[in-house]
Amino acid sequence: MAKCFFVTDLHGRVHLYEKLFNEIVQQKPDAVFFGGDLLPGISSDYDDFLCDFLFPGLEKIKKTLKNEYPSIFIIMGNDDPRIHEETLKSNENLELYTYIHNKKAIFKDFAVYGYSFIPPTPFRLKDWERYDVSRYVDPGCYAPAEGVHSVKPGEDIEYITIQDHLLKLTQEMVPEKSIFLFHSPPYQTKLDRAALDGMMVEHVPLDVHVGSIAIKRFIEEKQPLITMHGHIHESSSITGEWKEIIGRTHMFSAAYDKNKLSLVIFDPHKPENNKRELI
Repeated sequence: MAKCFFVTDLHGRVHLYEKLFNEIVQQKPDAVFFGGDLLPGISSDYDDFLCDFLFPGLEKIKKTLKNEYPSIFIIMGNDDPRIHEETLKSNENLELYTYIHNKKAIFKDFAVYGYSFIPPTPFRLKDWERYDVSRYVDPGCYAPAEGVHSVKPGEDIEYITIQDHLLKLTQEMVPEKSIFLFHSPPYQTKLDRAALDGMMVEHVPLDVHVGSIAIKRFIEEKQPLITMHGHIHESSSITGEWKEIIGRTHMFSAAYDKNKLSLVIFDPHKPENNKRELI
């Protein structure tokens, strides 16, 4: 048995982080998964949110819980400028968390995979955007090379896809022992429903489902044990669902569009044992 927390899209909101920190101390989970969009926008009380707030907060929890401190796994999201990725990488030696974008880590007898990229959006920051399964871009969206990057992409973004990344990342995965931390939800599910009803761009109706086709196909074909998702805050309010099952895969979203902490709690040994607390 293991108790796991999953949160995402906190966007630097200190009161939500403080609620999370309190729940970690009170409930003592075995693991905490941060699904991206960690950082605040332009306006913040902190010059460096990671070093001035998040890391000290985790250090305080570690001093309190000592050997009961949870394993913490982190990825970034599309609103997190990638220039801050180096801070996450360079501070892993504090042993407060494991940064797992495009990597595999171990939690108990499970393999944990992290992946931040999402399909193209209408937003200009493109650090964490890649083509999905082809070079098609939805109406109203910008291609990955057409926007702004806080750091130079380390690959040819004109031709690489999310589908390519996932194929390479998961070559040796054991599905029934694999847990995935994504930022994007899978396409055409109850987890990727955007508030785009009736909207059009140049007389073309917009798709109200904005998740990743590649991630959806991956789940259908490979059937990992658990996948976690965020990005689309309003989806659970529109669909009434924050979880879904495809075959043997349990999928959870902790994204939320109200001013509460959305905390998903699950046991990877029994993924059907799950709940969402709104705090």
